[in-house]
Amino acid sequence: MHKLFHNALLLFIFSSFLLQLIPQELKKENSITVNIKQTLSALEEDEDTDKDKRITIEDPHINGTERGDKKFWVKGIDNKLYEISGTYFLSNLLQELKLAEETGKDTAELEGKKIFEPPADRISRMIREYYWDGLTRRIDEQGLAEILQDEKTQTVDGNKYIYVPASDNLAYNFYSGIAKKFSNVKVEEIPENITGDYVRKLNGYHGLLTLGLRKDADGKLSAIPFVVPGGRFNEMYGWDSYFITVGLLQDNRIELAKDMVDNFVYEINNYGKILNANRTYYLTRSQPPFLTSMIRAVLEHLPKNRETKEWLKQSLEAAIKEYSEVWMGKDHLTSTGLSRYFDIGSGISPEVEPGHFDEVFAPYVEKHNMSVHDFEEAYKSGKIKEPELDKFFVHDRAMRESGHDTSYRLIDQCANLLTVDLNSLLYKYETDIAELIRDEFGGSFRINSKDEKDSEWLKHAEKRKELIIKYLWNPGKGMFFDYNFIEKKQTGFVSATTFYPLWAGLANKEQAESLVRNALPLLEFTGGIGGSTEESRGPVSEERPLRQWDYPFGWAPHQVIIWKGLSNYNFNKDVQRLIYKWLYTISSNAAKYNGTIPEKFDVVKRSHDVFAEYGNVGTKFAYITREGFGWTNASFQLGINLLSEKAREQLNKLIPPEWIF
Repeated sequence: MHKLFHNALLLFIFSSFLLQLIPQELKKENSITVNIKQTLSALEEDEDTDKDKRITIEDPHINGTERGDKKFWVKGIDNKLYEISGTYFLSNLLQELKLAEETGKDTAELEGKKIFEPPADRISRMIREYYWDGLTRRIDEQGLAEILQDEKTQTVDGNKYIYVPASDNLAYNFYSGIAKKFSNVKVEEIPENITGDYVRKLNGYHGLLTLGLRKDADGKLSAIPFVVPGGRFNEMYGWDSYFITVGLLQDNRIELAKDMVDNFVYEINNYGKILNANRTYYLTRSQPPFLTSMIRAVLEHLPKNRETKEWLKQSLEAAIKEYSEVWMGKDHLTSTGLSRYFDIGSGISPEVEPGHFDEVFAPYVEKHNMSVHDFEEAYKSGKIKEPELDKFFVHDRAMRESGHDTSYRLIDQCANLLTVDLNSLLYKYETDIAELIRDEFGGSFRINSKDEKDSEWLKHAEKRKELIIKYLWNPGKGMFFDYNFIEKKQTGFVSATTFYPLWAGLANKEQAESLVRNALPLLEFTGGIGGSTEESRGPVSEERPLRQWDYPFGWAPHQVIIWKGLSNYNFNKDVQRLIYKWLYTISSNAAKYNGTIPEKFDVVKRSHDVFAEYGNVGTKFAYITREGFGWTNASFQLGINLLSEKAREQLNKLIPPEWIF
């Protein structure tokens, strides 16, 4: 009886909701022809009352008028009026009018099926049809004209710099030819031996690093395309690219996904590592390693032929090189046998925005009786020596390699940590390489005059698993924790990264059950998985501000990794609930805020209003977002395809998860 009453109540509530929102005159199957300019102008005047070129729930109703009442009458060229009511539908109308305006025509046919498109279906379609293209870049003549507008290309001498590897004469000649067509573009070579000192000397002259080129059948060179995260992140990023690749494959963009792998192979072979991103100030560090997962994901979609075999061979060679020279190299491998994040550079990271370290500099500013600006300049130039500050930036740079910049999990100690995330990812590298050698190369793969055996890679993986359990597993708390190898103890910081061993498949059944029992209740919130618990994050204040990778914020990569991890151990009900929560958070915010799809959310409030560190990329646009945000787009496309048909129907009706689960 209780269940019947509950279902009846739900039906009544949402039937009433839909009756209020769906106009009776303009049905989904209908279309009307309108004058674009007149309709757009009238709509903006009537409903965009805060004049931000968007229609959102923040547009106030103007008292004593019909403006901002979330009801608009569209006038067709036949002079018939059609009612459209509700923030979501009006924002769809605004978007469709802007797309129509770009055709250059005076009139347009507005389709009811697009204006009244269910929100989840619309988000997925927009990602598939618009956002991936909006995020795609090429470092060629046309692409450079756009890329060089980025404020990050500004230098002290007013020139824009393109840097190419010393090992790639083809690229040097290609870009030297392009540079002649610009008035202030210079092409420079990166030395083969990249050091922290070299990168530091580039301060004031940093620039864009080139990626791969390819020849067509006629021998013509072209730049291999890549997909960027979006907003101020206008370059190819390390771990973002794995999740973006997953999204591209969901949308059958196989060649573009393959291009992502090819550009990473280029980076490894020419810059020595997969870079944080392809700008010179990132030459000193990488980001979380996902290349083997990218390779395997793309491989599943490629034909079984000689070309694919050669592509796999080159990709696998690069992955083994990266594993051996970067993650098992002297800077990252520790005496424990596990690896850490580390940046070979020193001092303040050049990419941070002004004011980011003000609270860090505060005690030194007081000590030296200087302004923040004067102290920072004196410290950068070496006029002031502060060993403790030097140590802080060693850890800060390592944290930026982790991709979790910033979090109280890592601040002031990252280079001393054996993190759960990194070592789980490397275990996955080892098992991936073993399985690729076994399945695709008969158990033996020759590289640099050495035979790589699948059995040896499995031994590497087994040894790493033993060490992960030894150092990172806490049987008493039933969770994985980072381990400080200097202090010789676990940190106890509860982070979403505790689930990485499930994604990598290294946990046993009992450990997986323990994580679901102990960690999931602490990290699951109304909007999805949070970066940490509030308790682990600790108190916040003016001196100890919010950090974007901690409570209450949630990010797409954590959601995706945890969905997959739980699926690996058959926690399918939990997976469906978590996917729904995250996708509802995305969908409800998009419906209220003109299609906004940002890089992160406050998963406690289920809101994109995030005021921590850099704000929230993906929230600033006019009329219609062209990009969304890379890994958030990808998480939506993956999640919507994993949801049950019933759950997808409920998502399209914007039924909150608490009414379902």
